[in-house]
Amino acid sequence: MTTAARSGMVILRSGLALGTALLCLQAPAAHAQLMPYDKPDSAGSDAPSDGGDRPAPRRGSGVRTKIQPYIEVTQNLLAELRPGDEVVTYTAVAAGADVQLNGRRTQGALSVRYERRFVEKGNYRDGDTISGLARVGHDLIPRTLRIEAGAMAARSRVDGGGGASLSGTRFSDSVSQVYSLYAGPSLSTHVGDVAVNGGYTIGYTKVENPKAVQLVPGGPRTDLFDHSLSQSAQLSAGVKPGDVLPVGIVASGSYAQEDISNLDQRFRELRAGVQVTVPVSLDVALVGDVGWNDVEVSSRDALRDSAGRPVLGSDGRYKTDKSQPRRMAYDSSGLTWDVGVIWRPSRRTSLSAFVGRRYDSTTYYGSFSYNPNARHSLSVSVFDGISGFGSSLNNSIQALPTDFETVRDPFGGDISGCGFGESGGGCVNGAFGSLSSSVFRGRGINATYGLSLRRLRATLGAGYTHRKFFGAPGTVLAGVNGRVSENFYVSGGLGGPIDAQSGFGVNVYEAWFHNRANRLGDTSAWGGSASYYRKLTDRLVATAAVGLDSVNYKVVDDQLILTGQLGLRYNF
Repeated sequence: MTTAARSGMVILRSGLALGTALLCLQAPAAHAQLMPYDKPDSAGSDAPSDGGDRPAPRRGSGVRTKIQPYIEVTQNLLAELRPGDEVVTYTAVAAGADVQLNGRRTQGALSVRYERRFVEKGNYRDGDTISGLARVGHDLIPRTLRIEAGAMAARSRVDGGGGASLSGTRFSDSVSQVYSLYAGPSLSTHVGDVAVNGGYTIGYTKVENPKAVQLVPGGPRTDLFDHSLSQSAQLSAGVKPGDVLPVGIVASGSYAQEDISNLDQRFRELRAGVQVTVPVSLDVALVGDVGWNDVEVSSRDALRDSAGRPVLGSDGRYKTDKSQPRRMAYDSSGLTWDVGVIWRPSRRTSLSAFVGRRYDSTTYYGSFSYNPNARHSLSVSVFDGISGFGSSLNNSIQALPTDFETVRDPFGGDISGCGFGESGGGCVNGAFGSLSSSVFRGRGINATYGLSLRRLRATLGAGYTHRKFFGAPGTVLAGVNGRVSENFYVSGGLGGPIDAQSGFGVNVYEAWFHNRANRLGDTSAWGGSASYYRKLTDRLVATAAVGLDSVNYKVVDDQLILTGQLGLRYNF
């Protein structure tokens, strides 16, 4: 079996090969412990929204904590069907816990798992994994001062173009551990008729192990992300239509910055503006915004040897030449404008759509949320912004609902990256479209939909992301300046109980990838998995799963992998 084929086999197992991280929906895995919790009352709340345009989570009458610790043992098989015939078997031992918080002042969800793998057969080595996802919010002063925090730990596979995907079973040299966390307060109050809102968030993201990669000998290298510190702050003051004037007026300012360790890259954005809201009816309003925006992306060059070649450090990344001044990769400042419409017929339904001028070009963004009851959950988001990998991932974690339930891959136990709750759904997967260290402008659309049919849960997701990278002229990053990567995906799943003692989950997907920096050409992936569980006692559960995954390339052999698993899980 060739090295390329073996690498391709590693790429394939958890659901989406070169792009699992771009899939936002999976059916519940057989052993995914979806924690039950008491439904909150329907009285509603004026508390701040917990992300995007989704309604705020409804509060219960008191704090209720659901904690489900567990241990698990599984026997796993990976069989290559094409182009080779290698078979890998390994045993995995895991321990974890799932937590749900639902209270009047505290809401949140947490899922954490540690897994150790012991390989019996095949050219893979033993390894371990820490994976988890968390988001918690607490009202320090009800309806006034709130603090939120979130975190994520996951394994990610990296390909030659810098693209990445979440993966729990790929434990070769191309896989790394990713950690990300954020925290910050938010304020919502009034000074007379003037509503004052503000917030601050600080986040940190770390990617272990991956080095700058080279697609072909002697070709350009893709410098992969190491770590970054990101910060953002917002402050606004304004009046609603009818309080002082027939129209609403809001003055706002915002600040965002991400400092990336690779080559001292820095992204900074400042904005100030005034927004006017004109009511058309009780449900519809027209919105216009004019402001000033300043955006800078800069970095230093790599240290050069006597021959002018960039010097690599022991971690395989470029060494930074701190004796040289910063070089500008992108610099834009001036007036910006946006016009749009907002439709909010109820607290469970909202639509916003905007068009404007920003980043020296036309911009489009908006969202639609429809959550009429606990059975339906629809979210659509159109986005456009500049960021690095760290702040992009932090933002995705913040967009999760605080009552989410986590689904894990049956083959390795890693998080699928998506969570669904009564207040809506969200995914962190899209942020993993690239682990390149370069700052980029990301535009696209994501949509998720969840439907409960009596005892069954159906999910569907689709999306598109377009990234354009920035690199300063005269530096090693100049080669990525203007480079574009694109990805499309669609996925669906169905899962739920069969009877009082057993249940199932089924997931299918298809995705397409285009990276102009990748010499392997366009890539497509498809596959699916099915899982089954049965309760042997009140605490002991038997699990079984099977999957089939394929990746199709233009210039190298296609890959097809069959996977199987048997296991036991004990819930304390």
